[in-house]
Amino acid sequence: MMNNIITRIGNLITIKSLVTLTLTIVFAVLSLKGVIGADLFMQVFIMIVAFYFGTSKRDDTGTDK
Repeated sequence: MMNNIITRIGNLITIKSLVTLTLTIVFAVLSLKGVIGADLFMQVFIMIVAFYFGTSKRDDTGTDK
């Protein structure tokens, strides 16, 4: 049970995940501060999420899971 949890947490900590979370947080803060508008935030957020989920559906060999 504990090994399963540790493995799942380890899988979450990848460069791709960290970049996705960081970009999401940065753009959310910029949007809340009023530096960028809500429409730009939504466009960027949709691109980030689409990239993350699009690339997470592929394994290292380039085939769909």
